[in-house]
Amino acid sequence: MDSAAHYLGFDFSTQQLKVIAVNEQLHVVYEDNVQFDKDLPEFGTQGGVHVHEDKLTVTSPVLMWLKALDCILDRMKASGFNFSKIKALSGTGQQHGSVYWRTASREVLNHLPAEQPLHIALQTCFSISDSPIWMDSSTRAECHHLEKSIGGAQVLANITGSRAYERFTGNQIAKVYKQKPKEYSQCERISLVSSFAASLFIGDYAPIDYSDGSGMNLLDIHKKTWDETCLNACAPGLKEKLGSVVPSSSVLGNVSSYHVQRYGFSPHCSVVAFTGDNPASLAGMRLEEGDIAVSLGTSDTLFLWIKDPTPALEGHIFINPVHFEDYMALLCFKNGSLMREKIRDNCSSASWEEFSNILRSTPPGNNGHIGFFFDVMEITPQVVGIHRFNAKNQKVSEFPQDVEVRALIEGQFMAKRIYAERLGYKILPQTKILATGGASCNQDILQVLSDIFNAPVHTIATANSACLGCAYRAAHGLALQSSASTFADIVKAPQNKLVVTPRPEADKVIKIFYSTCTKIFL
Repeated sequence: MDSAAHYLGFDFSTQQLKVIAVNEQLHVVYEDNVQFDKDLPEFGTQGGVHVHEDKLTVTSPVLMWLKALDCILDRMKASGFNFSKIKALSGTGQQHGSVYWRTASREVLNHLPAEQPLHIALQTCFSISDSPIWMDSSTRAECHHLEKSIGGAQVLANITGSRAYERFTGNQIAKVYKQKPKEYSQCERISLVSSFAASLFIGDYAPIDYSDGSGMNLLDIHKKTWDETCLNACAPGLKEKLGSVVPSSSVLGNVSSYHVQRYGFSPHCSVVAFTGDNPASLAGMRLEEGDIAVSLGTSDTLFLWIKDPTPALEGHIFINPVHFEDYMALLCFKNGSLMREKIRDNCSSASWEEFSNILRSTPPGNNGHIGFFFDVMEITPQVVGIHRFNAKNQKVSEFPQDVEVRALIEGQFMAKRIYAERLGYKILPQTKILATGGASCNQDILQVLSDIFNAPVHTIATANSACLGCAYRAAHGLALQSSASTFADIVKAPQNKLVVTPRPEADKVIKIFYSTCTKIFL
């Protein structure tokens, strides 16, 4: 291998633009970021966004993203970074956000003058200057209309992988068409943030990739084509404005002459399709078939690699970003670390050490006691409050403190397993759980996770996983041009730290426990 060759990954996230370069061994050799609020104060954002007066509408300026890319590339050039070493690049954008290119902008993209920065050359190219993003929750009416048009929430989930969500792009486009019909009619192409960013590198409209396209409520995730009924329910002429969809590992072409002349990229540098931040994180964490990544933070999030999905009203199914014949699932649970800390404070003298001692001294299955703890309205399922059940499956108002601690942790992980399996996830003999986030440093909490899923738990570092995942995806996409290499062939999974394995005695107890919990959730 040519050790001098590099791959680039870009991450257009909510608050910053990040870049990472890796060498052929996939070791990080360069990284930098542009913080939107701090480095580009002229756009007046807070947390990279504009929250409008209704507190529901949330947007980001398109020119801010352009200027951020100008800044980061100029910094790289000033530092002496050798762009000619880059064999391939890819990137990611915050999911669901949309960019509206004004009619005749393709011609401008095709002929960018190398002496001008992008934010000057493209400043008149957008019919809507502030892009709707994932934090927007102003499209409830559009969501109702879409679900009604398609035959209901479950029918929509069966087709697109998710029921209608306010942040999903189809509903945002429907609102733009309804409230800004002139701007919609002046628009010739609608990009996601990811495909918008890719367009800046190829000097043409980049297609939307399968995986990020799965977060729009518009793409049939089985046929991998736009669903006509969904398109027509959102806005007229939408299919032409969206363009084609492509596998996430596709090479879109080479970088444009603009980047060759302005920064010294090789004219042979390949651009691999950009994707959404959640799919990119799956790549960055190097998940393999059957694996689960569990992020135990303020919210708890599950990333799952699935072969045969069964979409539900909770959670999301996306086309897999590194193997388009498979799928990935995403589940988010709002009551994560704050709930764990509250029970720690109430039942173990605010001490994690005492909390762990209780977990070690109580049996798997908690002698039949089950608890589900939702301090705030949960996403999965939509429930609030504390729900305790004794060994006879009768609801009770309180537990002893040691029972409460184990009930919380077992209940949290049991809910995750139940909802994962509802989406089509199957635990395989080779399944491993990759844990990250604050609670992943607590071995006794991870032991419960291992017992519930009957799989070994490893801990992983996931700093900048989406950005890093795109550098990996760049290497994989380029390799696919000459061989049928899998992502795992190109990106060898590291030997993550094995922390715990399931206890033999846990399996039998957990099976009984699982059956009871499933009935409760039904």
